Amino acid sequence: MKRSKVWAGGLILGIAIAASVGAYAQDQLPPPSPIEKQLAARANHVTEVTLDKTMLAFAAKFMKDEDDAEARQMIQNLKGVYVREYEFDNDHSYTADELDGLRKYMQGTDWTPMVRERSKGDGEQTDVYVKVVNGQMQGLYVLDAEARELSLVLIIGPINVDEIGKLGGTFGIPKHAIKSVKKAEKEVTK
Repeated sequence: MKRSKVWAGGLILGIAIAASVGAYAQDQLPPPSPIEKQLAARANHVTEVTLDKTMLAFAAKFMKDEDDAEARQMIQNLKGVYVREYEFDNDHSYTADELDGLRKYMQGTDWTPMVRERSKGDGEQTDVYVKVVNGQMQGLYVLDAEARELSLVLIIGPINVDEIGKLGGTFGIPKHAIKSVKKAEKEVTK
């Protein structure tokens, strides 16, 4: 992953940490899984983005060009965006138990597994969980495991699957994770 790709996400994260420590205490985003600290210790590069509703509104003010207009519109109603990317020097520097722990962390009465995709040859795995309230998607969790990269994306708030692709590449959200969601949505609606 290119460092320039996450520059804006890193800037926004720095602002978020400095400006909204109290806002994070709200129930909008769950606390990080303890497994994430272990992954971060082994990774050679870590990207962490945590934005609550206040910080999303603040960040949207910097989205000025036409290309950002649709993403800016979508984030207005979101409650939070949480992204973690861990890059490793060696293939599969994470364990199956750690992946299972990350999956279990989001399982519960509010979250439903939507997609489980596995590739035997390269060991790549993608899991997509959704939170549906009154027939409306109110949350999305993507766990995307590749040979040398592990991505976690959690979006809280009303989500239109048709428009979710507009967030790929924004706020540090990996485009490949969003592609997995779009692919999953197509599989489910076949």
